[in-house]
Amino acid sequence: MKNTFVTRGAGILAAAIAIIVLLSGGAQAHCDGMDGPVVQAARAALDRGDVSLALVWVQPKDEAEIRDVFARTLAVRKLSPEAKELADRHFFETLVRVHRAGEGASYTGLKPAGRDLGPAIPAADKAIDGNSVEPVLKLLTDSIQDGVRQRFAEVSRRREFNPADVQAGRAYMKAYVEFMHYVEGIHAASAASHAHDSLSHQGEEPIHHHDQ
Repeated sequence: MKNTFVTRGAGILAAAIAIIVLLSGGAQAHCDGMDGPVVQAARAALDRGDVSLALVWVQPKDEAEIRDVFARTLAVRKLSPEAKELADRHFFETLVRVHRAGEGASYTGLKPAGRDLGPAIPAADKAIDGNSVEPVLKLLTDSIQDGVRQRFAEVSRRREFNPADVQAGRAYMKAYVEFMHYVEGIHAASAASHAHDSLSHQGEEPIHHHDQ
């Protein structure tokens, strides 16, 4: 019974982690690239001399550090092209590091532009750029449906077995358990995500719009 419980829990956890990473973990993998949104914001901030464009990527408690590095970068980058390149790189690294720390993620250095980010992140970016969520919904729906269909097909294929064939029975039970864990894991992850979002919104202050 203990082993069954551990296996069941591990299966649900694995499926839950997979769907949560698919739904939200991509941002952390995206933000440390030279062509990622954080470095893009840093470049724009330096080009325009407006630190606010970079501050949106860090927590309020980290604002002073970013302001300080930003001011130093603006001063140093005027010295020479070489100084500009080094100063800009330092600002990029600082902004990404502080941003990731604020998200609870580790920093292992800036990643090169053009790396393979998989299908989810490009689809999400495309959805934002095109102001349409449909590409993301299709990607996620297709992925989940494929996973469910594959496991369902396996359990259906093994369902009719000779009761005297213990090996065949165990193969069916394995397929059955995997199918159940996958479905339950996805549902549990989705429910947990909705609960987390609800709690997060409860702690947010209302946004007040002022006429300009």
